[in-house]
Amino acid sequence: MTLKRYIGDKAFYKAVLTIAVPMMIQTGINNFVSLLDNLMIGRLGTNSLSGVAIANQIIFVYYLLIFGATAGVGIFTAQYQGIGNVDGVRDTFRMKVMTNLVLAALAITFLYFYTAPLIGLFLKGEGSASDASETLQIGSQYMRIMLIGLVPLCLTNAYSGTLRDTGQTRIPMLAAMTSVFVNLIGNLLLIYGLCGFPALGARGAAIATVIARFVELSFLVIYTGTHSAQHPFIIGAFRHLTIPRRLALKFFVRALPLIINETLWSLGQTTMNQCYSYRSLSAMAALNIESTLWMFLSVTFLALGEAAGIVTGQTLGSGNFDKARDEAYKLRAFTIACGILGGIFMLVVSPYFPLLYNTTEDVRHLASGLIFAYGLLMPFYAYTHVSYFILRSGGNSLITFLFDGCFVWLVSVPGAFIVSHFTAVPVITMIIIVQSLELVKCIIGGCMVTSGIWIRNIVADSQGG
Repeated sequence: MTLKRYIGDKAFYKAVLTIAVPMMIQTGINNFVSLLDNLMIGRLGTNSLSGVAIANQIIFVYYLLIFGATAGVGIFTAQYQGIGNVDGVRDTFRMKVMTNLVLAALAITFLYFYTAPLIGLFLKGEGSASDASETLQIGSQYMRIMLIGLVPLCLTNAYSGTLRDTGQTRIPMLAAMTSVFVNLIGNLLLIYGLCGFPALGARGAAIATVIARFVELSFLVIYTGTHSAQHPFIIGAFRHLTIPRRLALKFFVRALPLIINETLWSLGQTTMNQCYSYRSLSAMAALNIESTLWMFLSVTFLALGEAAGIVTGQTLGSGNFDKARDEAYKLRAFTIACGILGGIFMLVVSPYFPLLYNTTEDVRHLASGLIFAYGLLMPFYAYTHVSYFILRSGGNSLITFLFDGCFVWLVSVPGAFIVSHFTAVPVITMIIIVQSLELVKCIIGGCMVTSGIWIRNIVADSQGG
């Protein structure tokens, strides 16, 4: 293999970055505001930081459930776009809207009735009873308010996912920028009570987030509706919400494994964090500090992974399989390079970033070690991330299910449980051991992508919609 196989020409990178950069900006701004939110809540104390972190960890399962549903149908959207089938794109949009609304209703009902027991699962580690009680109260109040925002979030995903899958990433970016601006202003006013507003602490952060969710959805609905010439899928999209039975079944068969995969993966991550909290309540606060910086610095490889799925998906839809394989090699190399740069930055700032939080020295020390460890692992996470999206672009959901959801439950979760319950290693060592299992996933992902088992055209037989 020559070096040329991994390095594209100027036209290639321009095409990829045209899709990826708006998503980087969107995700970067969103994560930067999340970082500021986290710092604001962190100034309230460790219990507020832990309560919000636990609630968000639970809601994270819903986020990825919606992501899986949207992305599963989005595989078809990208390939329909590749062959210019507007009716097909419209049907996928309808499917996203209906599926996401059903999932939102189920999630809101479940989380409303089981908020306290779910948060309580993370409060069994070392720590005082009074701290655990306060953390439970803060987390429960925060989550109850956040549930209101789950409906606009699910519809936003249907709109922004369809726009991105059809190559339009600028508008979702602008919508997200507007949303995060509203969220930031709302946090300043409602967390600390500036300009005469009540100081609501963590509840204020939740209210600001919910308002921002509705603003983002309104932006997308108004824009798409007033620019139907550029986005013809929206014309008649709500005239009815029926989909040809053959296509609905086809969408469902492809989407269901991804929904299950994202649910299992997110539940796996939540279970692993619960294992960490079993050893110490400080673990959740430290992980929250680390993950905030991680999400901000990982925007490049996260966006490139999603862009890789769109680029290869459209190429597969056009029937050019050799080109899709070539793109996969170049996209993996590009994404890894971005992961290396982000990882280096995490290593550099690891001693200093936790100092921004109003928390205990124990939490700061633990967070600093975690930031350093995750910085070392970032290039490997970048590799598995882009491999996942490339594998998914061909529509073989079973492959991605085995690669992602099965791996976390067969390898990562048992590892976290064993190390946390049956060893006496320090918390930071325990987390490093478990996260290092990502190296095994890298090998599996590399073999799968190189084998070409993902190279498929799943819309060639349904161009008539």
